[in-house]
This record gives sequence, C-alpha cells and structure tokens, in this order.
Amino acid sequence: MKADPGAQRLLLDLADVDAEIARIDHRRASLPEDAELAELSKRVEVARDDLVRAEISAEDLTREYRRMEGEANGMAAREAKDSAQLTAGGLAPKALSELQHELNGLARRRAAVEDDMLGVMEQQEAVAAEQQRAAATIDQVDAEVATVRERRDRALAAATDDREAADARRTALIADIAPELLAIYDRQRASGRVGAGLLRARRCGACRMELDRGTIASISGASADDVIRCEECGAVLVRTAESGL
Repeated sequence: MKADPGAQRLLLDLADVDAEIARIDHRRASLPEDAELAELSKRVEVARDDLVRAEISAEDLTREYRRMEGEANGMAAREAKDSAQLTAGGLAPKALSELQHELNGLARRRAAVEDDMLGVMEQQEAVAAEQQRAAATIDQVDAEVATVRERRDRALAAATDDREAADARRTALIADIAPELLAIYDRQRASGRVGAGLLRARRCGACRMELDRGTIASISGASADDVIRCEECGAVLVRTAESGL
C-alpha cells in the first residue's frame, strides 16, 4: 500500500494523541480521591455501626434502670407501709418481730438494688460517651468526605476538559489522513497495539525492537510513499529525517 509521506508522519502525531487519551482515561478511572472516598466510606460505616450498637446498649440500660427503679420504689413503698404499722403500735410481739425482720430485709434488698442502679448509671455514662464519640466521628468524616468529593469533582472536570481537547485534536488529525491508511492504524490499535512508530536508530518506535540489517536495507530501498509495517508488532513504521536511512 502507498500513502503520502506527510500523511504517514501524521500517524505519529495521532499515536501521541491516542497515548495521551489513554493516560487521561486512566487518570479519570484511578483518581486518588476515589481511593480516599472509599477509605472514608469504610470509616464512617464503622462509626455508624458503633453508634447503632451504643444506641441499642443505651436503650437496654434505660429499660434495666427503670426496672430496678420500679423495684426499688416498690420496696421503699413497702418499707413506708411497714414503718407506719410499727409507729402505730398495737402489734403482738411476734408480729412486731416479723415486721421488723421484713423491714430489715427490705432495706438490705433495696440497698443492693440501688447499688446495682449506680452500676447501671456508670454504664450509661460510658455508653453516652461512646455515642458522642461515634457521632463526632461521623460528623468529622462527613466533613472530610465533602472536602474530598469537591476536590475529586475538580480533578474529574480537569481530566474531562483534557479529554475533550485531545478528542478535538484527534478529530482534526484524522481529517487529513487517508481512510485506507487510517484503517490500518485503527485495526492495529483495536488489537491492543500501538498503531504507528517512528523508525529511528534501526528500532521500531512502537515495540522498541531493533531491526536487522536486511530489513533496514529493504526499507531503505522502498519508495517514500510505501507504507512499511513492523514485522514484529505490525505498527506502521514512519520514516523521517531522524530515521537515518
């Protein structure tokens, strides 16, 4: 196949633009802010789990405290009733002894329950502190997320602008390249390879393989408008003054 040498040289510019587009796409797909947001998401998820656990514990402790409080109040009411009976007098000695014994037992049990209530209150304080810590962590991480997301949006917008500019340069370039030559280049790229490379110092600019002397001699004898392909990678070998032929 033959193609204008100038059009062949445009393939080098096209290959540079396509390499730039690949870099931009990689940049957009692997923004460091995305990794930061993923890590922050894990942190806030842990904090929210901690907060839920603390809230459940707080509810359980509140129920337990109210149960103990009701029990203590019931015993206090019974003590008040028994004390009133003692004060009123008129009881037989045996009944008086039994009532005093009951009062002593109620006082001991109520004291034990009140001690347990103090323990529950201490647990409630610890759980409340955990709730505050988890809520503060969520607020802090949410603020960090907002900051990182804003930074990510700016980086993504910049990469998108770069991509649009590169696309515009590519469109302008392919307008000056013959369809047949462009088809060779595009098929090469579709196979995951570089479409064109500069021949320089006996090396293919696409795959960096060094060409043997026989191949170099054959290329040197070819016409300037002949389309030469690298035998190793298939890229269009573009010849310029740098090729040293």
